[in-house]
Formats: sequence, C-alpha cells, structure tokens
Amino acid sequence: MKPATGSSGHIAGHNAIILAGGRSSRLGGTPKALLESSGRTLLAVALDAASGARNCAVAGPPELSAAVEASGVPAQLIREDPPFSGPAAAVAAAWTALASRDESTGTPPPEWTLVLACDMPFVSQAVKALLLEAGRSADSGPQRQSLLCVDESGRAQPLAALYRTAALGAAVSFFDRPGGLENLSMKRLLARVQWRNVAVPPHSTADIDTWEDAGRWSVKPGTTGDPDAPAPLN
Repeated sequence: MKPATGSSGHIAGHNAIILAGGRSSRLGGTPKALLESSGRTLLAVALDAASGARNCAVAGPPELSAAVEASGVPAQLIREDPPFSGPAAAVAAAWTALASRDESTGTPPPEWTLVLACDMPFVSQAVKALLLEAGRSADSGPQRQSLLCVDESGRAQPLAALYRTAALGAAVSFFDRPGGLENLSMKRLLARVQWRNVAVPPHSTADIDTWEDAGRWSVKPGTTGDPDAPAPLN
C-alpha cells in the first residue's frame, strides 16, 4: 500500500484495521463482510476506503481470505482470541499484528491508525473527511487527539475513526489483564483516549445491522453469502 502524502489536507502515513468478524445475529448469521453494495462486498468497500494505508489488518474468520484477496487490496487477515469476543478484542488483535509487522521491518509506527467496521457501504466519504481533518491537525499540544466520525444525528462512531497510534496502543496495553479484552466495550477501551468529533457527509457512516437496513441502502446478499437469507426490502 502507498501512504497518503502531501501537506494540504493529507497525512504522511497510517495503518488500517478493518473489523469483519462479528456474528451478524440480526442478519441470521449472514456475514456482513460478504453482503454486496453496487456489486462489491462490504469488505471490499472498507478495504478500498483504507487502500491508502501503509499496512492493513482485517480482523475476521479464515473464511474471508478469498474475499480479501479478491478485493485487490493487500491486507493481513487475523483473528481475535477467542473468536467473537467483541470489537475491542478485535481492534487489539489487529493493532498488535500491525505493531509486530512494523517492528519486524524496523519501521517506525505511523502517527495514525484508521479503524473501520466492515458494514458501512458509503464509508469512503467519511474516511476522506477524517484524513483531511488529520492533515490540518497540529502535531503538538491539545490538538494531539484522535478523530471520530460524527454522523448527521450527532452520534460519534468509534468504528469509523482515525486514532493516534500511540494512544490506541496505550489503551490496548492498559487492558492487558486476565481474560484479555474479551467482551470489553469500545467505550471502556477508549476511556483514556482523547478525541474530537469530525462531521462527515450524510449517510457516510450508515451501517447494516438488519435486513431492513440492507433494503434501505440497496445492500444485497452476496454470491458467497447465505442463499436462504431473506431478500432485502425495497
């Protein structure tokens, strides 16, 4: 991957984490990552949005390896332990894998780490807004904050965010305890992380939790998904 460069609204480099390992219980178990929007899987949409990253890790099951490869975006597929132990555990596993890769290559970690859930069909516009805002941010003083997308309703999105890599690593390390981060909420993981909200284009962080959501945003079961899944609503 090639890092974004330049001084006007761009950052020198970042890593990326894609979360793609949930149970999708409200979709009857159909993997969100393999739902399709405009002929692309939602995983491919997220990977494309993160394609400017130096390195990318996808937290998800081994069954997604073909979808990751088909996206054309180089990414490392990892799994939180135990599986299905929540987004905080998945973020920690992916962050650790990326940090290990940087260390093994002798590369200093980038200033920023992008974190995206894989169920946002229009997230590329939100990522552009985050990267532009990061490029405008000062590197010292109170501006050294992470950046969270905030949607048109005012809701902050911790899984559509650009974190200071060091701050995210400190949060992960703080919860190095018996039981790890299993079932820890993102709110608790981020309790010591300072951030500010970044307004993003309407619907750019709309996520797919139910088949009603899928119908609203013209998202359909993928060709590798569950053939028995109910058809999205029109």
